[in-house]
Amino acid sequence: MSRTKPHEIVERALELSTADGCVVIADEQSTANLRWAGNALTTNGVTRGRTLTVIATVDGKEGTASGVVSRSAVTAEDLEPLVRAAEAAARGAGPAEDAQPPVTGTPASPDFTEAPAETSSAVFADFAPALGEAFARARAGGRELYGFANHELVSTYVGTSTGLRLRHDQPNGTLELNAKSPDRQRSAWAGRSTRDFKDVDPTVLDAELAVRLGWAERKIDLPAGRYETLLPPTAVADLLIYQMWSAAARDAVEGRTVFSKPGGGTRLGEKLSRLPLTLRSDPNAPGLESAPFVIAHSSGDDASVFDNGLPVPATEWIRDGELARLTTTRHSAAMTGMPVAPGFGNLILDGGGDRSLEEMVASTERGLLLTCLWYIREVDPATLLLTGLTRDGVYLVENGRVVGEVNNFRFNESPVDLLSRATEAGRTEKTLPREWSDWFTRAAMPALRIPDFNMSSVSKGV
Repeated sequence: MSRTKPHEIVERALELSTADGCVVIADEQSTANLRWAGNALTTNGVTRGRTLTVIATVDGKEGTASGVVSRSAVTAEDLEPLVRAAEAAARGAGPAEDAQPPVTGTPASPDFTEAPAETSSAVFADFAPALGEAFARARAGGRELYGFANHELVSTYVGTSTGLRLRHDQPNGTLELNAKSPDRQRSAWAGRSTRDFKDVDPTVLDAELAVRLGWAERKIDLPAGRYETLLPPTAVADLLIYQMWSAAARDAVEGRTVFSKPGGGTRLGEKLSRLPLTLRSDPNAPGLESAPFVIAHSSGDDASVFDNGLPVPATEWIRDGELARLTTTRHSAAMTGMPVAPGFGNLILDGGGDRSLEEMVASTERGLLLTCLWYIREVDPATLLLTGLTRDGVYLVENGRVVGEVNNFRFNESPVDLLSRATEAGRTEKTLPREWSDWFTRAAMPALRIPDFNMSSVSKGV
């Protein structure tokens, strides 16, 4: 079965189906990775895998039911039992609330019958020598580098009983580099998102980290409180990704989220920021390309298995500071009277600014410069109040210069509220969301200046 082409598996599963409707999703995944510690490579490897998802739908007097079964390492003998299991799940389920007519009319992918794309250790051909150079520079500079580089390529094949034949190849690369002083008392982190490792240079990141370790030679204790704070693009991405995960239209209409209007309705059309911020998603954004059609392995607040194959258009979620769209499936769009706005595969914030983070630091009289956030958790869905910690370097800026490293903090903030208080947005650039990098990596954000970021307590974290 491992030698069977993915499109042949999809076709065979559709042939075996006896349900009223069927969607088959074959995900072919390959990964290559490098890991290092103490200025030396420790491990590397390449993996391959396949997951098959069968979604069966059964029509009944009360409505259409769905059954979803996913399995990995499916053999030829497993294929029919997998299809039957999905059909049995559908027949045993009640009518699906999100049931919609099958998607039709999406043009077939011209490469549907071609072999899946695969990554290999060759993706690191230029990166690995540069990493070796970074090790040498770090060793000579008295610092130690730790981290990993991971590249994943997933070819997804979607076939339906209504004739859709779609395929999308999604490359996804992450680089995380951590520099430490030999006594482990100072630590700095940098990360990058990439499609092919041709646009990331570990020597550049090492140079950045060397500067930060130098800043950290002077320690300054600060109490909890509200500080003017520069949020770097990675922190902005982590906060706004969580905001978008909480932007389902149905939840807002039902009065359960920060986007619900007191007394009923939603906040669509409301001004969320004084800055001309535009938050958008675009499957064709250069360097951040994502699937141009819905790929839904399960149903939820912002996804429906009945929408598989539905085209995903470019969407502005916030336009010039005004809330313009909430995420909808076809079902929730019909319920709420809103346009269909499928979930997002990338996220871009355009703020209209052109200054780099370094230039924003240079114009800061007194404030904090963060590196990144982590352990972000929701406190109150009604306001989208989040809590979390700073990590790997918080620095004090005075008169346009970084003068030392301060202690870490726990913060309490709502990203929606932060947008309303932001006084400056820098230049938008590709970034790696550190907290959510296992789930979401395709983001481009500016740094934001917040005049009164709430550092609610001092943290002992590093």
